[in-house]
Amino acid sequence: MSLKLSASDQSMLAGKHGPAPQMALEILVRMAEVYSANELLDISGAHIDSTIYIGDAGLEYAERLAGLGARVAVPTTLNVSGLDEMRWQEWDVNRDWALAAQRQMAAYQSMGAIPTWTCAPYQTRWQPRFGQQIAWGESNAIVYANSVIGARTERYPDLLDICCAITGRAPAAGLHLAENRAGQLLLKLVEIPETLQQADDFYPVLGHLVGGIARDRIPVLDGIKATPTSDQHKAFGAAAASSGTVALYHMVGVTPEAPTLKSAFQGKEPEGTFEITIGDLRAARLELTSAQGELLDMVALGCPHFSIEEFMKLAALVAGKHAHPQVLFHITTNRLQFEKADRAGLIEPLRNFGARFTTDTCILATPMLNPEIKNLMTNSGKYAYYSPGMLKAEVSYGSLADCVRSAITGRVVLDDSIWDG
Repeated sequence: MSLKLSASDQSMLAGKHGPAPQMALEILVRMAEVYSANELLDISGAHIDSTIYIGDAGLEYAERLAGLGARVAVPTTLNVSGLDEMRWQEWDVNRDWALAAQRQMAAYQSMGAIPTWTCAPYQTRWQPRFGQQIAWGESNAIVYANSVIGARTERYPDLLDICCAITGRAPAAGLHLAENRAGQLLLKLVEIPETLQQADDFYPVLGHLVGGIARDRIPVLDGIKATPTSDQHKAFGAAAASSGTVALYHMVGVTPEAPTLKSAFQGKEPEGTFEITIGDLRAARLELTSAQGELLDMVALGCPHFSIEEFMKLAALVAGKHAHPQVLFHITTNRLQFEKADRAGLIEPLRNFGARFTTDTCILATPMLNPEIKNLMTNSGKYAYYSPGMLKAEVSYGSLADCVRSAITGRVVLDDSIWDG
């Protein structure tokens, strides 16, 4: 299949717009063949995952583009960096790593990108609109934009995302096209109590289960009785994109492209139908816990990044209380949400409880934790899925309230009542 290029594309390939757009479009044209695209389309926004420093190759790539004078052609937000610039010296971060991570951050900022430094750009004022064509990296951001907002992006990997941003172009393929956004699997929730569906800890569990079933296919969930909040969608999508590679889901009567079951499938028949019972959910919840026993070294919150609404919930839970001295209580967010929480008077009460903060990065991305931290607790399905492999830590999964209670007592304490009803 030959790729049809516009006159502007051809001019860019010829170097008439400078060496950086030329290099970016050359890469994009090659990758368009991988996506089986026959043309490129205009995008109006981008989110760059390549910001995370993981080695010299990514740094060299970013600095080469910056050295060629690269500038983004569309509003472009930046994913978490490899470093908390303001607090990295408080953690076990190698200085050479820190300096390299800072160089990579500087390279992307020099291209005109917005220094949001967050994996949840959809919770900033740069949220895209329904139907908007965008090129986003970061798995949880991709699935949220496609599913909850109804914007359109493919799964853009590191290094390709910035090429789209520089050229303002993307392959016209995959989830950019309406016909590829139809549901493929029907997942029916069977007799799941509405009280459980309203609970925050329900969504990471459901997402973990759905990701394992759907893998890279588009699931349609029927039987959602509650209206999920932005943070609940965030938690669900992040978990589904971790245990599977879900980039788009539909919830019948909830998400914008699924007002009815028929519209979610675009009139087609599902490739398969699955029932989800309370037993399935209980089993999935157990899968998110790898720890044996009640030992607890750390509570980790904020994957994806903590929102102002989550700060408010947490502040209410910890009021007048103190974490056990042996437990590190850690919250990850971005500088914009942190500043918003600070202005709202939420940070000081959390510090009084014993909380420590990291902004603009992620403990999964930065080598910051003391290796003695072996037993971690979280309310994040994504943290729970990745931590055993990436942090070499055993994990206990629970609700936000469970995490607070456990931090206070110094051991894992779970309230199972909502799951037993």
